[in-house]
Amino acid sequence: MRFHLKVWRQEGPEAPGRFFDYDVDDIIPEMSLLEMLDKLNEELIKKGTPPITFESDCREGICGTCGMVVNGSAHGPQPKTTTCEIRMRHFQDGEAITIEPFRAAVFPVQKDLIVERAGLDKVIQAGGYTSAYTGTHADANAILVPKDDQEYAMDAAACIGCGACVAACPNSSAMLFVAAKIAHLGTLPQGKPEEASRALSMTEAMQEEGFGACSNHFECQAVCPKGIRVETIARLNRAFLKASLKRLA
Repeated sequence: MRFHLKVWRQEGPEAPGRFFDYDVDDIIPEMSLLEMLDKLNEELIKKGTPPITFESDCREGICGTCGMVVNGSAHGPQPKTTTCEIRMRHFQDGEAITIEPFRAAVFPVQKDLIVERAGLDKVIQAGGYTSAYTGTHADANAILVPKDDQEYAMDAAACIGCGACVAACPNSSAMLFVAAKIAHLGTLPQGKPEEASRALSMTEAMQEEGFGACSNHFECQAVCPKGIRVETIARLNRAFLKASLKRLA
């Protein structure tokens, strides 16, 4: 297979960037998009050209570091799929593919296809955890959890913090990300005691980091590689409102 690539290149956070055109040949359909970029980088290095800088780690759809915008869609055109899971057979032979970094003011470009997503880490640090006593772990069946709650919590826990929801939202909102953490931890008995303080602290941290508000465009749900639904945002809103009223009382 052969493809024409338009790849965003940017030397640094303050440097101007632009798209560069590349042609790649002999691409195997089973290759992932990242493997295709690896092959292109090998060719660039042989020519003495700096390789394209991008992030990746597990390459199994788990870590989320591979996030980039492919043909205008965060992570690419395949639903519920991370960039590293996209195979070149998902494109037409000879197709032009545009690859660029996440576009959000809260995710400044560091170099080429790498953006700074520390804002999400700071939101997690504000409350994305549960307090627990150290020592011998509790028996697995010591606290019984209803099956529906288990499944709801596990669906929310699937969030990998990739930031695609932020990149796709016209407001650069991180509501789906925060809502997933609130739903995951607040549904389980171990996380319920801190649900109110968590809703307040994480929402306030999200606002302080410059993330926008949700305006129900549903773009976040459309690009989420783990299929997390916007219904979790309603739970976040209820938890935040309840905690705010309790704090004022």
